[in-house]
Amino acid sequence: MGLRFGTDGMRGLANAELTPELALALGRAASRVLGVDASHARVAVGSDTRRSGPLLFGALSSGIAAEGLDVIDLGVVPTPAVALRAQRDNIVGAMISASHNPFQDNGIKFFAPGGLKLPDAVEAMIELELDALLGGRADPHVRIGADVGRVTSEPSFLDVYVTHVVEALEGRRLDGLRVVLDTGNGATAVAGPHVFRALGAEVIVLNDAPDGTNINADCGSTHPEGLRAAVVAHGAQMGFAFDGDADRMLAVDASGTLVDGDQILAMLAVDRRERGRLAGDTVVVTVMTNLGFRLAMADHGVVVVDTAVGDRYVLEAMLAGGFVLGGEQSGHVINADVATTGDGTLSAALVADLVVRSGRSLAEHAAVMERLPQVLRNVKGVDRSGLAGAEELWAEVRAVESELSGRGRVLLRPSGTEALVRVMVEAPTADLAASAAARLCETVERVLGPAV
Repeated sequence: MGLRFGTDGMRGLANAELTPELALALGRAASRVLGVDASHARVAVGSDTRRSGPLLFGALSSGIAAEGLDVIDLGVVPTPAVALRAQRDNIVGAMISASHNPFQDNGIKFFAPGGLKLPDAVEAMIELELDALLGGRADPHVRIGADVGRVTSEPSFLDVYVTHVVEALEGRRLDGLRVVLDTGNGATAVAGPHVFRALGAEVIVLNDAPDGTNINADCGSTHPEGLRAAVVAHGAQMGFAFDGDADRMLAVDASGTLVDGDQILAMLAVDRRERGRLAGDTVVVTVMTNLGFRLAMADHGVVVVDTAVGDRYVLEAMLAGGFVLGGEQSGHVINADVATTGDGTLSAALVADLVVRSGRSLAEHAAVMERLPQVLRNVKGVDRSGLAGAEELWAEVRAVESELSGRGRVLLRPSGTEALVRVMVEAPTADLAASAAARLCETVERVLGPAV
């Protein structure tokens, strides 16, 4: 088998790497692992707006139905809507999306009954069953007649999801707020505007005409330039940009300045703590979170817990510690008392609510943290397997950290999928961060040598 589960499902070039044949086998494998032999158990399946979505839905749902499970077709919905459906009825969920990737790619990710992403161990079990199916070694049992699963449509659940997000504001409204939404021609093209209009905001919408090929195309959270200009042009108080499946969001203040995931987490954490709604006075982030965030949280009495990169690792730590807020710099924000996964539309509504409740601008709230310059470099073609034992390299890391004297940070980590090492440096100035990163990249190349 070529494709494997990554940090957010199984992704690849649609119809070349992620083929209908693979999607069908994956549907069968996931059903065998997650279905627990329950006759006509249900799987809720949603998609984003990619042209290959219906192709892969047909294959995936065929595999699920072949194993005796019923498929509920939610249609085009944000990923968190699938998680909500899985949570409410304690059923399996599946989302067909490649998130922020270009439209040629697609992916499939699963939610366990209850709406949580699958842990590594369960994904490994699915991969083993998938290998067995593709290799002709799996249990040949075939369901026939009334034991075959059914496929039904439930487009009305999008309205349920919209209501769920609106209710998260506990009756508060956004009347008088002018906001710009860049839906990225993706999964929240309908839901996002509906949420904000239901809350009373005046909404200007960008990129809400998906045609199957324009998802994430020079728009959305990966290209917020158009949103920044539109917020200023329309005199809006703020704007929000979403990725293809709307599980993450970046914001823009009234001046057109970008507000990233770290800043969004910082303002939500401080607000929650002030209102006594931040469990354990703790927020969970990844190792990539800016040092400025950590310093700001220390100033406000908020404890920071680190995890590996990936929102599911953030959620695992949140669940383990009983925490309610966590996320990533990329704009994945998890409010665990409202949702079981990152939700860009929900996060946008909560940020807007904070601004309206406080009477302070988004820029004022974002200023709760000072973002340190951060430089990220990929050193390609090196033997990443030798990173852990490269003492000369780690000595150089310690030297750089010593020179930064607590005013910066260094992070080296191997890629999980490519022959490269990622070098991240934060420092008081951009020039200092860039020079330190260049120095470390040279050391990585010299010490590790070329990949074998």
